[in-house]
Amino acid sequence: MIRVIVSGFNGSMGQKAVRMVNQSEDMHLVAGFNPSVTDLNPQIYDLNEDVKIYNKLTDINVVADIWIDFSIPSAVFENTKFAIEHGIRPVIGTSGMSEEQTNELKRLADNSNLGGIIASNFGLSAVLMMKFAQVAAKYFAESEIVEKHHEDKIDAPSGTALNTARLIYEARGHDQKQHSSKDPLNTRGGDYHGIKIHALRLPGFVADEEVIFGGVGETLTISQSTTDRESFMTGVKLAIHEVMKSDHLVIGLEQII
Repeated sequence: MIRVIVSGFNGSMGQKAVRMVNQSEDMHLVAGFNPSVTDLNPQIYDLNEDVKIYNKLTDINVVADIWIDFSIPSAVFENTKFAIEHGIRPVIGTSGMSEEQTNELKRLADNSNLGGIIASNFGLSAVLMMKFAQVAAKYFAESEIVEKHHEDKIDAPSGTALNTARLIYEARGHDQKQHSSKDPLNTRGGDYHGIKIHALRLPGFVADEEVIFGGVGETLTISQSTTDRESFMTGVKLAIHEVMKSDHLVIGLEQII
């Protein structure tokens, strides 16, 4: 039985993760963590009475195999570091960490031969979109990314958009050509090695992204749309089973599918 802690257990994504664990025959929820909760009675949150609720990392003393994290960008690094240092395999869906932070976490996990994953997106359609974009980048010299999320998303650009840009850049091996630097209103979007990223935050969206490639006389658009966060749980479940067999931390679900 895979023993699981869910960080951010009472948030919108955390609740879906809890439900996924409870519905899985080979998983058992042992604890929920959220520093903002004050009541540590699991039954308040419709959880079994044997589930431990914690609001301090230092109080966590249950034995666990997996740490699922759907918390907030300001907390995810310390949460993941705690999990690794305590031999708990991290499955991280919270975005907002810097490359330096993810590199440090990978070093810690790899040195401990501990499997884990940090994924900007657990939606299979989004991950496949990134893989397709990486292939297309070899044949198109220029591209831009448009990502659309709900108005409550804290970080911008999204981790998915940033990871897409990183994969495109790695496929090409050089910065994208720039045509103009005149943009007093910053309408050209963010810049990752010349790849422009445009972030929308509006009601009505969950998570959408499109990558537009331009060539001489043609364009190619690769897009995906998420209409229900429940779709992410397919990727989370897949990741849990993969990291249980792994001895290192990977960045991106595209590394295991």
